[in-house]
Amino acid sequence: MLAILCPGQGSQSPGFLTPWLDLPGVREHLEALSDAAGLDLIRHGTVSDEETIRDTAVAQPLIVAAGLVASRVLLEDAALTASTVIAGHSVGELTASAIAGALTEQDAVALVKTRAQAMAAAASVTPTGMSAVLGGDHDDVVATLERHGLTPANANGGGQIVAAGTLDQLTALAADPPSKSRVIPLKVAGAFHTHHMATAVEALEALRPSLSPTTPLATLLSNYDGEPVASGETNLDSLIAQVSRPVRWDLCMARLQAMGVSGVLELPPAGTLTGLAKRGMRGTAGLALKSPEDLDAARTFLAEHSRTAGPVAAPIAEGIE
Repeated sequence: MLAILCPGQGSQSPGFLTPWLDLPGVREHLEALSDAAGLDLIRHGTVSDEETIRDTAVAQPLIVAAGLVASRVLLEDAALTASTVIAGHSVGELTASAIAGALTEQDAVALVKTRAQAMAAAASVTPTGMSAVLGGDHDDVVATLERHGLTPANANGGGQIVAAGTLDQLTALAADPPSKSRVIPLKVAGAFHTHHMATAVEALEALRPSLSPTTPLATLLSNYDGEPVASGETNLDSLIAQVSRPVRWDLCMARLQAMGVSGVLELPPAGTLTGLAKRGMRGTAGLALKSPEDLDAARTFLAEHSRTAGPVAAPIAEGIE
C-alpha cells in the first residue's frame, strides 16, 4: 500500500526547481500557477537566494507549486484510487488536498496565497519563532514547554517536537531545556500553528465562500489527528483551522502504519518527511522524489507499493493534547 507525502515549509532550497523545467509541460504549468499566486514561481524556484525563498509569502506557494508540478509528471499515466493514501505536513496539506481531489489546483493556490500572506502579517505583530526539541522524555519535553508558555506546534514523531512562541520564551527554553534533549532554533518567521496565527484563520475564513471543496478521490489524512477526512467541507474546515493549531505528524505516521502502508513516496522539495519516516515508521520503504532523475525509480516504487491494500485500522490513540 502506497502513501504519497507532501512536505511543508522549510523543505525548500535555492534552485531546486531548475531541473524540472526541462520536462515537457512543466514551464507552462508553473507559469499558470505563478499567475494564480501572483508570484514568479519559476524565478523563485531557480535563481532566488535562500533568504528570498525563506520568506513565508514566497516559500508556501513555491512548495505547493512544486508538489503539484511533480505529481502531475509522476502520475500522468496513473489513476489515484481510495487505496492510495495522501498526507501533507503543514502547508503540504494543501498540496495533498489538490492531488487527492479535495480541492482544485486553483483553490489550493488561492488558499496558499492568502495563507502565506496572512501568516507573514501575523508573524510581524510580535517577535515569535520556533525551535526543534530533539530527544528527551516525551512527557518531560511537553511539561517543559508548558512551563515556558510554549506550544508543541509540530509533533513530528521519532523524538522530535517543535516548540513555538515568543522569542523571549524560546530563549528561556534554550537556557532551560528538557533533560537529555537538544534545542535547535529554526529559521522561520513566526510561531506557526499557535494562537499567534489567529488573524490568519480569519483571513482564510473570509476566502471560504469562493472555494468549491469536493470529496477526495484518494484517502486523504488530516494532519490534525491522522484520520481520513470524510468530505471536502470537513477537509476545508481542517485546512483553515490548521494554521493556529498543532500539526500531529506523529499521528499521521501511526495511521499510515496501522493502515498497512508499505512504502512512502515524498514529493519535492523532498527529504524531510522520508527522514522522519525512517525514525517514526521503521521498516517502511521510503523514496524521496528530489529531481527528474528520480522519476523512473519513483514510478517503479509507486507501482510496487500500489499493488496491495493494507488492513482496516482502528483509531489511533492521542498523545500530545
